[in-house]
Amino acid sequence: MALGLLLDIDGVMVTSWKALPGAVVAVAELYERGYPRMFLTNTTSRSQSEIANALNDCGFDVEAEEILTAAKLTAEYLTATHPGKRVWVLNEGPIADDMRGVDLTDEPSDAEVVVLGGAGPAFGHRSLSQVLELMVSGVPVVAMHRSMTWSTANGLSIDTGVYLEGLEKAGGRKIKAIGKPSPLGFRAAVDIMQLEPTQVVMVGDDMHNDVLGAQAAALIGVLVRTGKFREEALRALQRDEFGPVPDHVIDSVADLPDLMQKLSEQ
Repeated sequence: MALGLLLDIDGVMVTSWKALPGAVVAVAELYERGYPRMFLTNTTSRSQSEIANALNDCGFDVEAEEILTAAKLTAEYLTATHPGKRVWVLNEGPIADDMRGVDLTDEPSDAEVVVLGGAGPAFGHRSLSQVLELMVSGVPVVAMHRSMTWSTANGLSIDTGVYLEGLEKAGGRKIKAIGKPSPLGFRAAVDIMQLEPTQVVMVGDDMHNDVLGAQAAALIGVLVRTGKFREEALRALQRDEFGPVPDHVIDSVADLPDLMQKLSEQ
């Protein structure tokens, strides 16, 4: 069966922008075998080109055009649904390059749309209170993703999803999230590779956002035991005989070439 690859980056290929053991060799081997590929990330601390440069500095050979960021997907969504609107982005990291075509403003009082990017020091009491005030007054709020955590060399850090739940309860409205686990990114990557969803293998360390989200969009899900992976969470899921579980679980991306070979032979 012809297959394509969709890889998460943080926690799968790198942690704190250092390559995980065996990742560079595995990704290169898969490329040499000719698998179509894309990289789908909720990382919002760097732009598409900055991520490509950081990966290349780690030893990977990646083009910026192969990377789909949550910011890029959000910009496309805003252009389609809120054309010409002034957008205030609350985010930790410079991502303006991925949001070309969007009318950005630094003044919350000018905002016609609010976008929440990746969490960090920018997500302070005053700024989140401003988001809530705008939300209550009827200004649309969009999130680049709903991730709860991300993995660093020092352990897990909380992410935007933690704040979204509180804002939604306080504001009495649901916040639209664009990145994983929304099907928008998975479908965009599949379309770029010109494959069917059932032909694409999504590899991630986030069981819900990466793997089960992909499977809900009809992709093949592969969970790696690196990054934010927690064995107890997987076991809890496996004990639920009625719930979804990852299609495949491997120790790390270093084991992916063998798995792809097996899947290709099926």
